[in-house]
Amino acid sequence: HGRGEDKGRWRRQVKLARGYCRLKRELPESTMDSVGMAFVGGSALGAGKSQQVSRGVSKRESTRWRMSEVSPTAARVEVGPLKISPLGVGAWSWGDEFYWGKGSERDQKEAFFASVDAGVNFFDTAEVYALGESERRCGRFVKSYEKDSDANEEIIVATKFAPLVPFRFNANSVVDACKKSAERLGVDTIDLYQLHFPGAFVDKAYWDGIAKCYNMGLIKAVGVSNYGPKRLQAVHRMLTRERGVPIATNQVLYNLVYRKPEEELMELCESLDIKILAYSPLAQGVLTGKYETTAPPRGPRGATVRSMLSQTENLRRVLREISESRDRTVAQIALNWLLMKGVIPIPGAKNRKQAEQNAGALGWQLSDEEMERLDDVSSLVGDVMPAMPVYTEVFVPN
Repeated sequence: HGRGEDKGRWRRQVKLARGYCRLKRELPESTMDSVGMAFVGGSALGAGKSQQVSRGVSKRESTRWRMSEVSPTAARVEVGPLKISPLGVGAWSWGDEFYWGKGSERDQKEAFFASVDAGVNFFDTAEVYALGESERRCGRFVKSYEKDSDANEEIIVATKFAPLVPFRFNANSVVDACKKSAERLGVDTIDLYQLHFPGAFVDKAYWDGIAKCYNMGLIKAVGVSNYGPKRLQAVHRMLTRERGVPIATNQVLYNLVYRKPEEELMELCESLDIKILAYSPLAQGVLTGKYETTAPPRGPRGATVRSMLSQTENLRRVLREISESRDRTVAQIALNWLLMKGVIPIPGAKNRKQAEQNAGALGWQLSDEEMERLDDVSSLVGDVMPAMPVYTEVFVPN
């Protein structure tokens, strides 16, 4: 037993030492001074834990090249009864003129058409996006594509219910909202209906409501969003195990500057056959190569993006290096990294160019070495993107 422990410790030390050597090539000397101290005085020698290094190497190591049926080269992925592309489109910006700035419906329609033409058939919206206008536009775009195109592509549209809105505290409120979303989308049955975020002390009522929607045939598949491990296990037990209502997806924040789902959630989702939809996969523009600290986006998201830009210089440099060697865009590298992790990213697309760029993340794969470089440098950056506090997981039903 003692010899086994020594062998395991030796392997960990070698692996950490190799990681240190790789990082030394990536980062400036001043940064490596503190990293080196963490390796010498931290978990590599069993004398304690460096929070930054241990999080990046030990907890997340098992998901480094975790492949599933979701991959950049998969044609379609089974999500419950649905067959969707391994990359989707997030429609948060469609119709929104406050947070994302004014965008034309014509440009967004072209983004929709370009996405479908490139093989992307999955679109995600919500009743709160532009107060329902995003849903309406998704519905109009689908109808227009079906009318104008000869293709027989099945287009899948997901939307979301907003918990804790005033006067929504029972199961019937979910059913009523579902019917209104279906009306805005122009459909009789919604493909994928999700609970947008935890409902705290009203969760059980919302779970009962979405189960009613499923049993009434109002929706084809059930999803949740922003659910941490404890709440996900609770809803799976109450809906899937006890009532036979399968949960198809959990939509969470996940990208190179927010990797918390790797710590526990990804393994749990895999065990429960729940697909992860990764929203903000490009960190609202930080991982596109478009912005710099001195030139962040305008509007409300400018301050948040500027803060992230100032903390991610080394990561963005590595992304640029890989993108140049691959003759791919920075955004395509960041999206392919997520696809290689076995999740379904849903980046936004305001126009045809962005839609075509996003779709360019499909059909090829980053190498093991490139994945490792990105894993290592992003682990040092840490989780710098602000996120909904889902992992606090207060008021989780028993």
